[in-house]
Amino acid sequence: MKQSQHFLDNAENCAQLAERADDEPTYNRFKRMEAAWRALAKEQDWLDGETSPSETAAAAPSETGAQI
Repeated sequence: MKQSQHFLDNAENCAQLAERADDEPTYNRFKRMEAAWRALAKEQDWLDGETSPSETAAAAPSETGAQI
């Protein structure tokens, strides 16, 4: 399994934990962790040569809807 897939699996786990959070601070924490894991996955794909720098840069602004 690719390293970036492990990161995406972690992101999905954080998303599930966020949905089960008991309060807003916990929800926000898991959502920030999810975003960080997804960013790591994109970075790893770039490092592995699976995406170009322009693809990564073009995708970044639209994915930062919430501040971390």
